[in-house]
Amino acid sequence: MRVTTPTPTDRIEIDLRAREKSVYDRLRARVISREPGGGAGVRDLLLFLPDMIVLLLRLARDPRVPVGVKAVAMLGIGYSLSPIDLLPEFLFGPIGFLDDLLIAAAAVSYIVNHVHPDLVRSHWPGPGDVLDVVKRVLAYSEGLVGKALRRLLGLREQS
Repeated sequence: MRVTTPTPTDRIEIDLRAREKSVYDRLRARVISREPGGGAGVRDLLLFLPDMIVLLLRLARDPRVPVGVKAVAMLGIGYSLSPIDLLPEFLFGPIGFLDDLLIAAAAVSYIVNHVHPDLVRSHWPGPGDVLDVVKRVLAYSEGLVGKALRRLLGLREQS
C-alpha cells in the first residue's frame, strides 16, 4: 500500500460555506439579483430583520458558541417571532417590526461581545460587515430611546 503525502505545491480548496449555503441564502440571492442596478438597497433593508434572525439561528446551532450565548440568541429569535410585542405589527404596520429589529440587534451585540467576531461574520447572510450594521442600528435605537426618555422626563435636548 502506497501512501502519498501532499506537497506544499498541491492546492487544496475547501469551500467552508458550502454546508451553510441554505435555502435562505439562495432565496435572498434571487430576491436581490431580480433587477440589477435598481433598488437593491431597499431590498437589503427589507431583508435586514430576516438576516438578523438567520444569523441568530446559525449562531445558536454552532457548536463553538457557548451555551449561555446560545440562550441569548434563542431569546432574540423567540421575541422576534413571537406574536406578543411591545409594538404589534397588526396595529403599527411596518413600524411594528422596529422592536423586533432592536431586540435582534441587541442579542447580536451581546453575542459579538462574548464570541470571536469572525465567527459572527462567518454566519452573516446579509451584505456588508455585520458588526458595522449592528453598531449603526444600536446607535440609532440609543438615540431614539434617549430622545423619548428626555421628553418623558421633561429634559432639554443636548446640542
